[in-house]
Amino acid sequence: MIYPNRPQSAADVARHYDELDIPYRRIWGEHVHHGYWRTGRESPAEAAEALVRLVADRLNLQPGQRVVDIGCGYGATAGWLVEHKGVEVSGFTLSEAQAAVGRARPGFTCRVCDWLDNGLADAAFDRAYAIESSEHMVDKARFFAEAHRVLKPGGRFVVCAWLEGQSATPWQVRHLLEPICREGRLPSMGSRADYEALAKEAGFRLLGYDDISREVRRTWTICLRRLAGHFITDAEIRRLALSRATQNREFILSLPRLILALRSGAMRYGVFVWEKAS
Repeated sequence: MIYPNRPQSAADVARHYDELDIPYRRIWGEHVHHGYWRTGRESPAEAAEALVRLVADRLNLQPGQRVVDIGCGYGATAGWLVEHKGVEVSGFTLSEAQAAVGRARPGFTCRVCDWLDNGLADAAFDRAYAIESSEHMVDKARFFAEAHRVLKPGGRFVVCAWLEGQSATPWQVRHLLEPICREGRLPSMGSRADYEALAKEAGFRLLGYDDISREVRRTWTICLRRLAGHFITDAEIRRLALSRATQNREFILSLPRLILALRSGAMRYGVFVWEKAS
């Protein structure tokens, strides 16, 4: 497990997404996650939806099921699942800015609440998923424990996560992964082995794992190129990037780090599927 040299809290995560709300939506859109290029010919919007379809497939959803979205962002994934799979989705985010968008989506309940203290009833949901939100959890063991607690027996849990590569060198950890954690407000970054151990300890059984690093890494090249364009044409984004009052402007530095980390294998992108024993 990699930890940033400056500890990150849930409040830091909330501030990150509230402060960078405009850049996130204008540069990438309301799917706050990587795109998934299955053929390589997809547009960025199609690639973002392709990742949602992948998660939906792994969840094996049935109409009418109750689903919890852990770290729901703007609710774009939840909205797609409600529309295309006929499920009921409850989402959790730390960001008021994200919730303001998410609450406008029909069939989706969005709460501003820390997942580690969610207040949900035991065995209340058929399915759960977390797309690039586990990285922001201060206590990853509790993240898994809470998911296990709120799922019904036989329920599935799908997690898409940024992971420390097994072959990451000390240089890569120091100059790529640790800064990515610090600049991206990640309290820690685990490896595949870390996640599997924590999930097993919580009571989950692993059903499958896919490494889709190669298929998602184009995301950050597109974001960096779009950021450069917006920096020239968008006064609001330019102000946020240049102002010393912007506490999260250093995240800009992580874009080239993320490109290099994914291309070098220092960071991996994994999709896990777990099941709560029935």
